[in-house]
Amino acid sequence: MEMIVRALAILTFSCLIEAKQKDFYTFKLVNSRGRLVSLEKYRGSVSLVVNVASECGFTDEHYRDLQQLQKDFGPFHFNVLAFPCNQFGQQEPGSDKEIDSYVRRVYGVSFPLFSKIAVTGTGANNAYKYLVDASGKEPTWNFWKYLIDTDGKVVDAWGHDVSVKEIRPRIADMVRKLIIKRKVEL
Repeated sequence: MEMIVRALAILTFSCLIEAKQKDFYTFKLVNSRGRLVSLEKYRGSVSLVVNVASECGFTDEHYRDLQQLQKDFGPFHFNVLAFPCNQFGQQEPGSDKEIDSYVRRVYGVSFPLFSKIAVTGTGANNAYKYLVDASGKEPTWNFWKYLIDTDGKVVDAWGHDVSVKEIRPRIADMVRKLIIKRKVEL
């Protein structure tokens, strides 16, 4: 009996360690076109994860600036990863297909867009639960931003009141260091 208890304790401890070692890139999520995507494909790059909304007062500025970031730094070293969310003011009411069509047509979005999810509360998506746990910061409105390093760890988080332009230098520095590191490794 003692061996069984000990084995269970070791197994429980191993599971806790494994859970703690999880990072953002270990998740799999559905994109806006209904395909399951492993975030592992973004490992080795810097990512800015954003909960987006099409009908928010912050939509125009954020989408334009996010697309400019993607254009300037992506897709080999950096990606914006956008997650539509209808939890704040019901400002993302459309279907995944409608959202995808709208942001590509109006803003020329070329960054990955995922299926609409919940980012807070009991129904929050597990990837967002990870972001909240890792950063200690939970989204309180649309366009909450999480900066993720090449290993899937949360570097920082900002609310809607911090513009993309304000965090751009931080992203540029991370991307520059990544490019230098890759050149040295060659």
